[in-house]
Order: sequence, then C-alpha cells, then structure tokens
Amino acid sequence: MLRSKFAGLIGAFGLLVALAACSSPDPALYTIASVDGTAKPGGTKVVVLDRLQIARYLDRSQIVRSSEDYRVDVKSNDWWGEPLGAMLRRVIREELGQRLPRSMILSETGAVSAAPDATIDLDVQRLDEDRSGNVVLQAQASVMFKGAKAPVLRNFRLTVPPAGPGVTGEVTAISTAVGQLSDGLAAILVAGR
Repeated sequence: MLRSKFAGLIGAFGLLVALAACSSPDPALYTIASVDGTAKPGGTKVVVLDRLQIARYLDRSQIVRSSEDYRVDVKSNDWWGEPLGAMLRRVIREELGQRLPRSMILSETGAVSAAPDATIDLDVQRLDEDRSGNVVLQAQASVMFKGAKAPVLRNFRLTVPPAGPGVTGEVTAISTAVGQLSDGLAAILVAGR
C-alpha cells in the first residue's frame, strides 16, 4: 500500500516536471519607435488622424515576419507590446507632431478633440518582410482638407532593408518605414489642397 502511494506521488511529481518543461517562455515584447524627421514650416493648424485600418493578417499579438509565398510567418514568442493599430496611431501622431511643430495633431480616439482643418484616413495593407528580407510598408492615405470637395489620395510603398539580424532588425526597419510614411503625410499636410 505504501509502495503504491509512493509510486503515485512520484508519478504526480513527474507529470508536474513534464508540464513545466513544456511551458513556453515569456514572449519578447517589441514596440515601434518614433523616428525624427525634418521639421517643416507651415502646415495645417488642427489635424485629426481619424481612421487607421490594418490588414487582418497583421492584427495579432505576434509579429508577422513575412507574408510571402502564400504563407503568414509569425514567431510565437515575438510579440507587439500593444495592439499594432493603436501603436501605429500613437507613433504616427508623435512623428507628425515633430515634423509639423505648428500643427496640433489629434486622434479621433483620443481624449482631446477640436474641429479639424484636415483629417487623415490610413489603410495599412502590408507591413512585413519580402523574400529578400526587406521590410515593405504598403499603405493608402486619404487627407481631407476643410472646405475641399475631394480628398488628396496617395499610395505608399516603402521598402527598408533590415538594420540587423532577427526580429530586432525587422522592428528597427519597420520604425524607419513608418517614419518615411509620416514624412509623406507631413508633405501632403504642408502642400495643402
């Protein structure tokens, strides 16, 4: 009897050890960093970053490494530190504020609101590596100026080589690409209609 209880305890202990060995380590969390650009004179007084949509395959905790060859490649323990759409909205607002120091850059989802002189809608269609390892940011932007009959529409396809190996190199290149997108949006806002 004592032997069977001892064997049961050994078995339970073995099961706990096996379960602990099978658990995955905590994920590494990453964030897109704001990249400084050239400050521009002028610009629209109040800008609202209204809608920002990202492709559904990007809308996940894990960082998408690539969508080439009909396959979405993700690494299970490399995650974004916040939802990608919210992070892009935050970073683009920061970057536009730095590039357009005379403008007030607001978000439709933010706590501060004002009547906009221009609104930006952004559709991010791709943000991952291509076959050669370069980060591709593909997006469409619509900028509607107050009093205009139609928005200014722009397609963006930005390609940035990785700054180094692995996920850190990819995230650094993503940060650079988002900075280039902000440069393009700032140029539209300065040019006006």
